[in-house]
Amino acid sequence: MGPHTGDAQELVDFLNAAWTPFHAVDEARKMLLAAGFKHLQEKDAWDINPGGRYFFTRNATTIVAFAVGKKYAPGNGFYMIGAHTDSPCLKLKPVSKSTKSDCLMLNVETYGGGLWSTWFDRELGVAGRVLVRHPDTGMLAQRLVKISKPIARIPMLAIHLQTASERSEGFKINAQNHLAPLLATNTKAKAKAPTAPQVVSAAAAAAAAAPAAPPPPPAPERHHPLLLSLLADHLGCSASDIVDLELHMCDVQPSVIGGACEEFIFSGRLDNLAMSFCALTALIRSCGGGSGSADLLAEESGVRAVALFDHEEVGSGSAQ
Repeated sequence: MGPHTGDAQELVDFLNAAWTPFHAVDEARKMLLAAGFKHLQEKDAWDINPGGRYFFTRNATTIVAFAVGKKYAPGNGFYMIGAHTDSPCLKLKPVSKSTKSDCLMLNVETYGGGLWSTWFDRELGVAGRVLVRHPDTGMLAQRLVKISKPIARIPMLAIHLQTASERSEGFKINAQNHLAPLLATNTKAKAKAPTAPQVVSAAAAAAAAAPAAPPPPPAPERHHPLLLSLLADHLGCSASDIVDLELHMCDVQPSVIGGACEEFIFSGRLDNLAMSFCALTALIRSCGGGSGSADLLAEESGVRAVALFDHEEVGSGSAQ
């Protein structure tokens, strides 16, 4: 059978791209720009007109899009769909560097109410946002990264190493002790990414000379040089230019259409990326899609809006 087409495959493609809220918002941004929506900045004065289509982002993890009907008048209503871009996952801690039994491990924290037993014995990559300093100008830039090869794993104990109660009553997970992904052996890591002196640009040296509060420890002291080397390879920069990072552990097994009758979507992150995708698609199509499509806002008297928030999984109490 040939490749799938249609809405289901578009959703699967979105799920495979949206490993993190950063990537989900980036994919949503691309969809909206392709449909003729204008990207607004919160710091700017907005010029909103009837018939216009707009969106803005916050922290690169929340996105709000709206279309103004051509018959809109002040006081008219809004038609809104809300969803969220975040999903339960394991996030790297600010200090992820850990070594146990001569192996490189990653310190992670649980985000949201995940089913953590399902994270064992899965091939894990990493994805998220990296803060990179330009080696010449010293300017900082946010870069998205997605390492889709299996670089880590959380191994489950073999059955003969578990106690009888653990086998009969279930393994009680201690998030701090049991969920640390295995990155590499210390011996192999030293051979692949040996520790090297940090190269500091002239701009960075000048900034460091100015009186300021004590800076946080450099990235190599907080994260394994091997991990920084992998990130640098994907970003096309030097490991010494990586200032900070916000990364999620991600299952590299792709989302697929499955079942004997190909009627199911097998995927993680369905809560709530499926709703996010459907909301975006509904807004775009209800406005006529691209610039050459029929004008479906001509008779609209309200504002159609989609708000995809971040941090719903941990209480929705942030600015995002």
